Amino acid sequence: MTQASYQTDKHVQKTRWWILVAVGLFTFMSTLDGTIVNIALPVISKDLRIPMSQAEWVVSLYLIIVCTFILFFGKLGDIFGKIKIFRLGAIFFIAGSLLSGIKVNLAFLLAARTLQAVGAAMTMATNNGIITEIFPNSERGKALGMIGSFVALGSIAGPGLGGVILTHLSWSYIFWLNVPVGIVAAVIGGLVLPKDITFSKSSLDKKGAFSFALGMLTLFGGIFLGQQVGFTAPLVLVLLVLGILSFVWFGYTEEHEQAPLLQFKLFKNPDFSVSLLCALLIFITNFFFNVVTPFYLENARHLPPSQTGYLLMILPVVQLVAAPLAGTASDKIGPKLITFIGLLLLLVSQVGYLLCNLYSPIWLFGVSIAIMGLGSGIFSSPNNSLIMGSVEQKDLGIAGSINSLSRNLGMVIGISTATTILFSAMSHAKGAWVTGYLPKQPEIFIYGMHVVFIISVIICLVTVILSGWRLIKKEK
Repeated sequence: MTQASYQTDKHVQKTRWWILVAVGLFTFMSTLDGTIVNIALPVISKDLRIPMSQAEWVVSLYLIIVCTFILFFGKLGDIFGKIKIFRLGAIFFIAGSLLSGIKVNLAFLLAARTLQAVGAAMTMATNNGIITEIFPNSERGKALGMIGSFVALGSIAGPGLGGVILTHLSWSYIFWLNVPVGIVAAVIGGLVLPKDITFSKSSLDKKGAFSFALGMLTLFGGIFLGQQVGFTAPLVLVLLVLGILSFVWFGYTEEHEQAPLLQFKLFKNPDFSVSLLCALLIFITNFFFNVVTPFYLENARHLPPSQTGYLLMILPVVQLVAAPLAGTASDKIGPKLITFIGLLLLLVSQVGYLLCNLYSPIWLFGVSIAIMGLGSGIFSSPNNSLIMGSVEQKDLGIAGSINSLSRNLGMVIGISTATTILFSAMSHAKGAWVTGYLPKQPEIFIYGMHVVFIISVIICLVTVILSGWRLIKKEK
């Protein structure tokens, strides 16, 4: 059967927006759980009586596991059915969320987070493919734009929402929040999601799946461990070398496999590769913002957590409004111009952050946040449409998982890189090794913050140039 089968099925088309709600809710929760836990780490550390360096693995492990398995589940979705993999992932995610909130010890929490991350990877790997198959071309940009809104809400709303929960409840409810919402989404999905009708006859690339997973676990495990114990530690060096060798093995395997896990031919399409690269770079800058902002607002500017949370919520609220509108506009006038405008706004927002210091009016930072939300919302919808609309139907599953992988890689790279840049710049300014905020020397932090946002401006400028080049090339 073909893609048209879904689009000519009257029952599926009648319930397609409810399908979007079910898929979108899991997309929101699985993305949210990569960011919401950050604000609870000090409480978890104290409650479980573990050092902060160990508590940080609650966040790091989740992101690493998602990146490790997302391509694998994308391929499984193509072979056995995207909706089947999505349903199973929803069950794993809800179970992992329930277990994560039970206070036992760190090992139990990390095991529960691993189960939760596996479920998140299964839903993230298949969400874009499901939406692309079900929605007609005339509505695809709007639908993918709404998925982009759920992603944006999840990736940015974490600190604000987490702060509100911790103000009134224990850290367990950060995870338990997913359970009732997940059950509602699962019930909706059970009622409206159709049976799978598109399957690939290709075999599973076991060597590619193993080498990629080994590379992700060892390379990023080594990076996060190196931030805590130093990059010259023997174990860290072994992990980093093993990670690099595993990715070399993965590349060799994919070039010689008949049905590879990652089809490099997809990257020959400039719409696919440029859009994917822009998504990766923008998520890196998003997490530069996530790392630096709490330090700036709460430590340097002495805003109370509640006010900080409300200020940060400007971004997802603006993005939530902008993304569907941008998706609709991209359906009418084409996604490339809309994407370019969104990236320009993101560049302006990073320049706004760069202008802020210890004495800047808070409204300047708030306006920059709003511009970032507007730019991110305008960018995400047409960019998703470009990625998913540039591949054949048989590759929708793997294309969707690559798209989700780029976002999660952006999170991992953004968190690790921003932290490294911030504290390295602060150490340079102080002339001594710095690993945290210095209350008596806020100007040291401001120097580090400016270095981080200079890098962020450069990254955004690269995306604007790439998008502008593609736009000019299209017009010619």
